[in-house]
Amino acid sequence: MAAEPTTTPREHKTRSRANPGGMDVLTVLGPDVLDLRERKPKWFKVPMPGGPTYRELKARIADDNLHTVCQEAACPNIGECWERGTATFMILGDTCTRRCGFCHVKTGKPTWNDPLEPARVARQVARMGLRHAVITSVDRDDMPDKGAHAFVGVIRQIRRQAPRCKVEVLTPDFQGLDMPLAKVIAERPDVFNHNVEVVPRLYTIARRGSTWQRSLRVLETAKEMGGDEVVTKSGLMVGLGESFEEMVDALGQLREKQVQVITIGQYLRPTERHLPLVRYWHPDEFDALAAAGMQMGFDHVAAGPLVRSSYHADEHVPQPEPGVGPLAAG
Repeated sequence: MAAEPTTTPREHKTRSRANPGGMDVLTVLGPDVLDLRERKPKWFKVPMPGGPTYRELKARIADDNLHTVCQEAACPNIGECWERGTATFMILGDTCTRRCGFCHVKTGKPTWNDPLEPARVARQVARMGLRHAVITSVDRDDMPDKGAHAFVGVIRQIRRQAPRCKVEVLTPDFQGLDMPLAKVIAERPDVFNHNVEVVPRLYTIARRGSTWQRSLRVLETAKEMGGDEVVTKSGLMVGLGESFEEMVDALGQLREKQVQVITIGQYLRPTERHLPLVRYWHPDEFDALAAAGMQMGFDHVAAGPLVRSSYHADEHVPQPEPGVGPLAAG
């Protein structure tokens, strides 16, 4: 009688952000991670949102059926920024085609494709009286041009409806394709931002589907295409076990690609389904990173526990005139 064939039990692979591809992220982060319920250091205390300007902007954004990364990514600065009359608009819907381990934006199969969205975003920018508008998007790997056309449309509409406002775009990597990037840079945004997010060693767990070298190439190519007319910018997080030396090395590689502005902030774990936090960096350590970056020749380095890519983005580049306020309708 023939022996029954033996089968190897199939290993379950999950698409969880906390265990991307089924891997044990502690092999990269180390075993000493913080519990989600652990109390945050005192420097993370911020007022709860709810002021009059915050409520006004929240209502306007909802009425126009717009999305902001402030809401979708659960940004801790939403109260402060919205009270100042600033917001980062997120185009192309609220569903991302990727599943980065740190990100709070929902993922799945996107369906959003509204050709009038650029005009509605620009109208809101004009009504808010912004001097500096930040436009970002979810990853749209499902689209032929990876969503570049929507950035083009928003830039053109803001130039038409709010011509005195500077435009900053915070884009995905467009899967490394040159044509989508060229379409965006051809519109000459004042600032082109693409976040590398984490040091190279952490890409396997934090940014599956992306590579460090691809992101560097996007930033380098954007500068080559835009020249002096476009300021290039990128952002990093700390708190996932990276060392100070790794951060300095990452900054050095970004500067070699002629990146001009850098933001560095603390990773805050959104839920138990996201990557665990290894440690909180002290404000003094952020100051040391900022000093190291300025010594490398960056035009501006914003580093701090609550710093995010678009936090006080209008202060990251020279502004020829003050803003006219969040309630500047007309």
